Amino acid sequence: MSSLTSDPNQTDVNTIIRPPYFFISGFIAIPDMNYYYIFLCFVYIISLVGNTFVMTGIYVDRSLHSPKYIAVFNLAFTDVCESTALVPKLLDMFLFSRQLISYDQCLTSLFFVFLFITMQSFNLTILSYDRLVAICYPLRYHMMITHRSMLQLTGAAWTFAVLMVLISVCLITRLSFCRSLVIDSYLCDHGPLFRLAAPCSNVFPNQMMAFLNPCIVLYLPMVFIISSYICITHALFTITLPQDRLRAIKTCTSHLILVAIFYLPVILTYLLHSLIPTNARIINLSLTSILPPMLNPIIYVLKTEEFKVSVKKMLRRGSQRAVTKHF
Repeated sequence: MSSLTSDPNQTDVNTIIRPPYFFISGFIAIPDMNYYYIFLCFVYIISLVGNTFVMTGIYVDRSLHSPKYIAVFNLAFTDVCESTALVPKLLDMFLFSRQLISYDQCLTSLFFVFLFITMQSFNLTILSYDRLVAICYPLRYHMMITHRSMLQLTGAAWTFAVLMVLISVCLITRLSFCRSLVIDSYLCDHGPLFRLAAPCSNVFPNQMMAFLNPCIVLYLPMVFIISSYICITHALFTITLPQDRLRAIKTCTSHLILVAIFYLPVILTYLLHSLIPTNARIINLSLTSILPPMLNPIIYVLKTEEFKVSVKKMLRRGSQRAVTKHF
């Protein structure tokens, strides 16, 4: 399939060649990859169950109807959407050898996968802002972090993410694909896709978006998060009571774990792109896309005291109802 191409003789200055399909190459010459795909299937199921549980818990328990949990609910929602946009199609392509994907399906998949990955990053940034205000400006927290302000932040993040990804997709629609139609990735990835058009079209605008997107989605949020935790660390040293300091640290632990799981692997992959073999890069990026949605709800349930109390209350109510029905 590596020789799959479009006809270069069709192109002229006024013609845009849009092929009927692309071929997703996926992993090259790795034995027993079916076990990896089955592993991804289990990860997807755990992700769906865990994030649905988190969203249900926040919706049912009124004590969790605070501004912070608007961002947590939004993170769980984007985790479900991102996993659903990516994993079922990935399993269908590689488990059942259906690696041909139509032009329209490819762009649709690119839009939704990158939209939800972008929102994951923005949600973690919003949660970082919440922790910054809670620890550095505790007396002003309830004035600065309200339901209205959190909804405005979340809405602005969604709007900006949609516009940014939509521009990237629209710029691809102006390209002609007159040579290879093989995408060297596990999905319709932005970079490998627009580079296929390089021999036939001006891809400079796409290259600019490929440069801007990681800066806006990864590097700038990471700089903000690191800066916020520098301020938080400084504020922690001003807290005199050890128990108050420990409580403040605990509120940040779960968020820091989520940040490390999401940002570090993908940023290292982008920075060391030329040094990492193709298969290792694809596996790393696929795990980076799929594991955080599974781990996020587990970390929040285990590390967040408010949520642990909420889970215990729900389990207690469930057991009481079961006993009542029994008698």
